[in-house]
Amino acid sequence: MCEHWSRSLGLRRLPVVSTTEQIRPIRDVWLRPRRVFRELATQPIGVTDYLLAAAQGLATAVMVYRTQLSASGATAGEILGTAFIFGPIGGVVSMYLFAAIYGRLGTRAGGKSARNQVFHVLAYGGIPVAASLVLWVFTALVVGEAAIVEKPGAEVDGFVAFVLRAQFTAYMFLLFWSFVLQVMGFSETLGLTTRKAFAVWVLGQLLWLLAAFFLRILITILFPGLVP
Repeated sequence: MCEHWSRSLGLRRLPVVSTTEQIRPIRDVWLRPRRVFRELATQPIGVTDYLLAAAQGLATAVMVYRTQLSASGATAGEILGTAFIFGPIGGVVSMYLFAAIYGRLGTRAGGKSARNQVFHVLAYGGIPVAASLVLWVFTALVVGEAAIVEKPGAEVDGFVAFVLRAQFTAYMFLLFWSFVLQVMGFSETLGLTTRKAFAVWVLGQLLWLLAAFFLRILITILFPGLVP
């Protein structure tokens, strides 16, 4: 009947537009993290999570080894080789440790979530850090070995110094944005306020740093010369 009156009045029926939009976690997590983590909540830990964890470990290893190993006279090849060997493994292992730490802290703070949800938050929330690998590649193409080897006391060309500072600034911004995404993810998956989620995130980072400090001391005692 309504359709008949619409036709008689010259009105057209508008097509029904579905509001369901497909979520692409790797792309959408940058600006819509809560929705992404809601979508991932029921999914198990998968290959993508491990690849993201490995990429984050590699990016972190390049940043750390660039400073530590350069001081000992290591070449760019040696730094990259060490980073590619230990970075991905360290990324996956640390992801599991962080998931255990944050899962326990979240429960203590009154939240609740499964291990896979916390793992998703750490893996996908760390995508900006993984994306910093693109910065390293681009910087290496522009300035060459100076992007990997830091030479203390050496004079650096003005253009090279500018590119390195820009790369470091961009890296710090990506690192900061990764922290923001993880805090929002914990708020969503743990069911906590943003303030509580931030407190949980900070405490987890402090516990991790404390554990890493004592682990480094233990390795130095047991294997002298292994840790630079």
